Amino acid sequence: MLVLTRRLQEAIQVGDDIEIKILAIEGDQIKLGIDAPRNIEIHRKEVHLEIQKENHEAGRKVSLEGLRGFIKGDFT
Repeated sequence: MLVLTRRLQEAIQVGDDIEIKILAIEGDQIKLGIDAPRNIEIHRKEVHLEIQKENHEAGRKVSLEGLRGFIKGDFT
């Protein structure tokens, strides 16, 4: 893990297209601004993990339904 120290209004550049800037520091919280292309998804970690969980469960459900259809001979 790379650890960097930044001050208010300083930024970190990730590749050519992503900039992360420190916008505010209030107590034990910081406010980040992230400038990235629209095709890059940006989520808080807990939201990202929930999306992964839901996608996994949906994929599993589709796979089970497809297997049931295959066993019954329903290939539509």
